[in-house]
Amino acid sequence: MNKVAFCSGAEPDQGVRLRTWASAPHGFCGEFLIGYMRDLVEDHGTPEFCRKALLILGCGNVLFGDDGFGCAVIEYMQARREVPEYVCLLDAGTGVRKLLFTLLLSAARPACVLIVDAVDVGRTPGELVEIRPSELPVTKSDDFAMHELPSSNLLEELRTCGMEVRILGCQTGPLPDQICPGMCEPVEAALPKAVEWIAREYFTRL
Repeated sequence: MNKVAFCSGAEPDQGVRLRTWASAPHGFCGEFLIGYMRDLVEDHGTPEFCRKALLILGCGNVLFGDDGFGCAVIEYMQARREVPEYVCLLDAGTGVRKLLFTLLLSAARPACVLIVDAVDVGRTPGELVEIRPSELPVTKSDDFAMHELPSSNLLEELRTCGMEVRILGCQTGPLPDQICPGMCEPVEAALPKAVEWIAREYFTRL
């Protein structure tokens, strides 16, 4: 089982620097961004999750029913699967945006990133579906965008930097509008299926 520490916090002036960058006339993944902000990562060293060949990020909020599916997959896999050394499992919770931005700025990056998340795409609750980064539902796209640029897609930017990026989603049932931990039975039953899908796709081909 691989455990990694979350990367160190940003420098105090990061917000000012980001606003300065966001107002400049250049591309999102351009040389300006990399040259101007890479020191935010380098100052703290390269996190372990940037150095593994495969990074699996479980996303979601465990306090709101089925939305915690991605986090539950990571927990399930850590408890029941032998994970290869080249794989990093990380419960990203609701903080995936910061992790993806760290990857963009890092000189070392995984060959592959797999996002595991709960989605609503009109399927049967508990059904697994692979989604392209460009096909994220509107309700999910903000999770993978920068606050300064709401229309950005950090997953697509990672693809332009040469990484393989895939999303494994699980169709949710109705999500609660207040704190209510625990997934519905069909989504709970999808946990071992998701783990088997991941093992089949990645644990034998890298």
